[in-house]
Amino acid sequence: MNSIEVLDAGPLTSVQDFGRPGLAALGVGQSGAADVAAMRLANRLVGNAEGAATLEVTFGGLQVRAHGGAWVAVTGAPCPMSVGGREVAPYSVIWVPDGDVLRLGLPTTGLRSYLAVRGGIDVPLVIDSRSTDTLSAVGPAPLAAGDHLDIGDEQRQPLSVDVAPVRQPEAGDLRLRVVLGPRDDWFTDDARQALLSEPYEVTTDSNRIGMRLGGTALERSRTEELPSEGMVCGALQVPPSGQPTLFLADHPVTGGYPVIAVVVSADIGLAAQARPGQRLWFTAVAGPDLS
Repeated sequence: MNSIEVLDAGPLTSVQDFGRPGLAALGVGQSGAADVAAMRLANRLVGNAEGAATLEVTFGGLQVRAHGGAWVAVTGAPCPMSVGGREVAPYSVIWVPDGDVLRLGLPTTGLRSYLAVRGGIDVPLVIDSRSTDTLSAVGPAPLAAGDHLDIGDEQRQPLSVDVAPVRQPEAGDLRLRVVLGPRDDWFTDDARQALLSEPYEVTTDSNRIGMRLGGTALERSRTEELPSEGMVCGALQVPPSGQPTLFLADHPVTGGYPVIAVVVSADIGLAAQARPGQRLWFTAVAGPDLS
């Protein structure tokens, strides 16, 4: 069986697919790719099923050697890449010959890149998913140098595209749509106004679980304790400091602080590509979801 060997995993590289949806009542978070659209695109480029397991590479630095050769594609955060020392382009279908090394540099914009291999990454299923959950340690451990990953047989379509002309992650301010609630009534009018009219900066205290944001403190109008409630990806939870946390793919299944708003599903991938220092602006929309 063909495989890839990890020579350098960079700051954080993990295996991700669609995750484990629908199991929060059992205490199992969904996890999965932080930028689902980027993962889907990478898989489509190499002819895989859209949910085939990929590698989510945080801020570049990945180096892998192909054993037996492999077709690959890299989407999400664009980064300089080479195969056997030859420069190659992101968002394109690339052949990595047997024994050659694929190297990913630091992304020019965005944070997370997705490496799909034709056939998919074949690690053991854990609760019907190959995803790494960094919060609960369910699934395979984050990758490390020396790991060998088998290539599976998830391809569904012939290779028919050379390059995907897609929009790259933005480097400046980002605007995210939110649905207010379910606990926006626990906050003052000034707090709701601040959330929707002032920027919040992504801090360095951010990971796949969530992003801590910095900006105007969101003052509560109610001070009693809130019983633990279910959490969803995109929830803007506000702890006593008043500085919101935007939950991402590995968020906890419950939380005890009020959620003032939830980012719509269609914008979560945009949020997942935000780097520390980028500013987020929130716009309220009607309805539970715009996915």
